[in-house]
Amino acid sequence: MKSNLALVLYYTKANKYSFNALVGAIETKKYFENLSIYFYGKEEELFNELGRICQKHDKTMLGISFFTTQLWDTYNYVRKIRDNHCDRLLLVAGGPHPTGDPKGTLKIGFDIVVKGEGEETLLEILEKIDRDEDLSNIKGLAFIDEKGEYHENPRRSWIDLDKYPPFSVKHEKFGNIEITRGCPYACYFCQTPQILGGRPRHRSIEKISEYVYILKERNLTDIRFITSNAFSYGSIDGKKVDISCLEELLKSVKKIILPKGRIFLGSFPSEVRPDHVIPETVELIKKYAHNDNLIIGAQSGSQKILDICHRNHTVNDVYNSVQLTLKAGLKANVDFIFGLPNETDKDIKDTIIVMSDLVKMGARVHTHTFIPLPHTPFSKYPPGHLSKDLRKLIDDLTAKGIAYGDWKAQENIAKKIAKYFRTGELKV
Repeated sequence: MKSNLALVLYYTKANKYSFNALVGAIETKKYFENLSIYFYGKEEELFNELGRICQKHDKTMLGISFFTTQLWDTYNYVRKIRDNHCDRLLLVAGGPHPTGDPKGTLKIGFDIVVKGEGEETLLEILEKIDRDEDLSNIKGLAFIDEKGEYHENPRRSWIDLDKYPPFSVKHEKFGNIEITRGCPYACYFCQTPQILGGRPRHRSIEKISEYVYILKERNLTDIRFITSNAFSYGSIDGKKVDISCLEELLKSVKKIILPKGRIFLGSFPSEVRPDHVIPETVELIKKYAHNDNLIIGAQSGSQKILDICHRNHTVNDVYNSVQLTLKAGLKANVDFIFGLPNETDKDIKDTIIVMSDLVKMGARVHTHTFIPLPHTPFSKYPPGHLSKDLRKLIDDLTAKGIAYGDWKAQENIAKKIAKYFRTGELKV
């Protein structure tokens, strides 16, 4: 490196996995071996240390990744930082919300926005900053120039996951291993295919095993995976289950972490599609994994709503998945999103019937309220709202310990988000 450059990361619990991968990518390049990287997980700590870091280094870049639900918190501390810290500080935003709403993110006070995958874009940004070169032609970037004109550069090609690690070894920022990016289903409420593409890209078993060895050397042998659909690993199109590849993955990981290590697949932090819960996949969980549950993404009990959302599975698939899961001795936690677009009283009644049936079978319900997200087909739709009957059912199930989730908080934030998309106004 040619300059005294510092990278500061707002390393919160909600966003740490993204930063683990980004810092891991930095560590693959010898050019950055002397780059100073700072991690701060608390707003006050970050704010207090920025001044010292700016004085210590010739150039300082602050990276912030956030979801749409974090928009107001981000707005508040970015304004605070802008009002109190040096002009030499470069503010860079990335993550789901900036990718979907780059122009709005820049208006908050960021200098540049990284759209989509950040590994290769970040490496190019850091090197150009270090060399005092122009950033304006970097692919995957959005910015407002000195004349106040908005620019959005072409999308960067999808990365090969095998080129970059899922976490940082040098800075010991370990965590779950991302095994797949991209989703072919393109559900209308979901940002994943918009950000990561519709063609699944899998990290190879060889590379996954390499990172499991690294974790085992540090006695970190509870292995969890990040993927939009846990049973899609190895599938060429992401739709047809590849049992042999999935078993090879689990077998390879288990061999490494024996005798005390544990594998968790299909539970937190990743779920499974109902149509992918089949006897063969459930048997693999029983044979190799240690989770006592599967998180199944039903989303609605109305076939009409499932079709409108582009889910590509049936209500009957939901029943079958729960039956298979419970029969195998596993707990079934079933995701539902309430207040989805075009939902009628009949759709709500259908969902109540399905939820009630699943609970009688022995399942638990994971409750969500529909939140419009940027750059999705449902981004302009009204926020989710729960009917009186549905509220009563959820409250009753929650009191019995059969339902759980943050649907009330999500209902409130959904209203703010929908208003923001209508007006562009953030101040409250």
